Amino acid sequence: MSTETQNQTARATAKHVRVTPMKARRVVDLVRGKRVEDALNILRFAPQAASEPVAKVVASAAANAENNLGLNPATLVISTAFVDEGATMKRFQPRAQGRAFRIRKRTSHITIEVESVPELSTAPRNRRKGGAK
Repeated sequence: MSTETQNQTARATAKHVRVTPMKARRVVDLVRGKRVEDALNILRFAPQAASEPVAKVVASAAANAENNLGLNPATLVISTAFVDEGATMKRFQPRAQGRAFRIRKRTSHITIEVESVPELSTAPRNRRKGGAK
């Protein structure tokens, strides 16, 4: 039997986002395990188009934690972040000699879960004076 306390978690999901799952996973991998403040700063300056919907989901999860659970936003950390494949819209592109190529417009389901982690003390660490030897 362990006596550790379970951290409270809040979650937000955006479904049918018009970003391919592969491209959204690249962005989600950047922020997994980071503090919410740091994650939003990273996403604000990320050049990928998927960073905007991911930032919205992170902000929504943080708002859910603050409003529904009463957690302090400064202590929130992204504990779980994943992207699932949504429905695929199939379109046709006309080609030469009566042919048609299929275009798959993929969608994503983006899920972010945040948990409250107590702040660690920021005591200065002892560092070695010399360089690498």
